[in-house]
Amino acid sequence: MTDTHVDVLLIGGGVAAASAAAELRRRGFDGSMALATRELDPPYHRPPITKQLLGPDAEAYDLAVHPADWWADNDVRLHTRSAVLSLDTAAHTATLANGTVLRYGRALLATGAMVRRLPAGSLSGGIHYLRVPANAHKLRAEAKDADRAVLVGGSFLATEVAASLAALGTRVTMVMPERAPLAEAFGAGVGDHLAGLLAARDVELLCGEQVAGFTGNGRVDGVGLVSGRRLPADLVVVGIGAVPDTKLAAKAGLRIGPTGGIACDETLRTSEPDVFAAGDVCEYHSVVHGRRLRVEHEHHAAAQGATAARGLLGDPTPHREIPYFWTDLADWARLEYVGPAVDWDAERVTGSLAAGRFTVWYLRQGRLVAALTSGRPSDLATARDLIASRRTDLDAALATT
Repeated sequence: MTDTHVDVLLIGGGVAAASAAAELRRRGFDGSMALATRELDPPYHRPPITKQLLGPDAEAYDLAVHPADWWADNDVRLHTRSAVLSLDTAAHTATLANGTVLRYGRALLATGAMVRRLPAGSLSGGIHYLRVPANAHKLRAEAKDADRAVLVGGSFLATEVAASLAALGTRVTMVMPERAPLAEAFGAGVGDHLAGLLAARDVELLCGEQVAGFTGNGRVDGVGLVSGRRLPADLVVVGIGAVPDTKLAAKAGLRIGPTGGIACDETLRTSEPDVFAAGDVCEYHSVVHGRRLRVEHEHHAAAQGATAARGLLGDPTPHREIPYFWTDLADWARLEYVGPAVDWDAERVTGSLAAGRFTVWYLRQGRLVAALTSGRPSDLATARDLIASRRTDLDAALATT
């Protein structure tokens, strides 16, 4: 067992930790720094796992957040394949899976999320979950010889994978409890638009259905539905969401918030003054939105990593970033979204859903809280301004879009 000291310990292998490391060095921090992660590789981008890594140029696609030599050049010690098993916030120590004990001055928790899973019994083959690059490579290899694929869920991940597999020529069926893909989060209009895009590419949609179980002998060969129907399947991809990985934080005694993330203040500081959080696991008080938020997307994780880095240096500036994310459905469509995934009580549409060039404006109690656009990226700036201002006189503002 070794015992070493670092001024800042970054726990997690995603863009939040990588962004924090870059921001610390950019701001002149010259103290010792280490990053510990269970991942096999240094921090990498995750969105391509459901898109580019399922395409024809997957092997040539570089996922790395920073060039390979960036870490050594910036004097950041990497501990890959080294999950942090325990964190003692009183002693300021972290114990890694290999037995190494790191003493830290301040720490960032960016442990991300874990995919939700369905019970598969004794089946060991053909059921896929996409979290790491190796999952995508295995799925792509199996898809080459697959005739039928079943996608479970109506999430962004499931919709993106359905589009990617359909582009490879695989016959795809999507099974979901919602009335249409993403309809629960973004409304019937958006859901119907996406359903039309998928159906036009021969993706079969079974909406209002739920999976009862899988069939097969060692390898999946079918999916049973609650309705009694059985779908033949050469492979299955499950995309039913993820849950924040708060096991380490909870074990360390950090406060967990009502949405299941690590409870943080507006600067992303946790209940322990020397520990910050960022990314999927961070539940923070948003001074822009006037409520607690937990945002699951890589773009916002990077922004939070930068905010947390400033907090680690003693900067009390609140996190004011308005969440942004996007999704690509093969080369058919690109949707962009600003605002947190919050409840809304009214929506307005500008442009044309039928033509695929539209913006849906989501309101709550007369204020704009989010906007989703396809083919109208200039509306994003308007949406950000209206969300930040919390204006209620929206008629004139939206009339010009």
